[in-house]
Amino acid sequence: MNTIIIDMYGVILKESKGNFIPYTYSYFPDTDKSFLVYQFTKAGLGEIDSKELLESLGFSDASLHMHDYIENHLTLDSDFYDFADKYSSKYNFVLLSNDVLDWSKYILQYHDIQKYFSNCIVSAEVHTKKPNKSIYEIALSRIGIPSSECIFIDNSAKNLLVASEYGMDTVLFNRDGENYDGKIVYSFKELDDLISRINYR
Repeated sequence: MNTIIIDMYGVILKESKGNFIPYTYSYFPDTDKSFLVYQFTKAGLGEIDSKELLESLGFSDASLHMHDYIENHLTLDSDFYDFADKYSSKYNFVLLSNDVLDWSKYILQYHDIQKYFSNCIVSAEVHTKKPNKSIYEIALSRIGIPSSECIFIDNSAKNLLVASEYGMDTVLFNRDGENYDGKIVYSFKELDDLISRINYR
């Protein structure tokens, strides 16, 4: 194993579903939920950008609210730094995330974690989302490494099951109490222990 593919929400960030819906309702409590979900889905597929998303929901200063949401309503797991410092020099780190492209870029920059990743595959950039098979095919093609050389860490069992179909080793980062018939960890310290105990190389 020479590549660690890792998810953002629910792994690096503690919030598995983000906080964007409650964030929006805190400003616009009468927002139609179906419209909100529809617009957010479009942004996650790259059909609209962050500015278009936020303005469509009524935010007059899109940049301000993107920064406010990311800086004050999402929580980076501080243990990720120690994990990445230890392993990013030993393994190829790849981010595979369902996200709005501008948000993903800003999260990486704001927390100074872009330096750990050789590749970042974001749903809005490639116009497909986990667990759709095409995003895994794009990721494997982009990194140019056989799936058997990859371990994928995600907080969703559905996403891991598809990855396993491609021959990746998989680990559930279980913040949400999901059932999974495979490797499970509950923290970066447990993930560190798992990788250090198992001779993937």
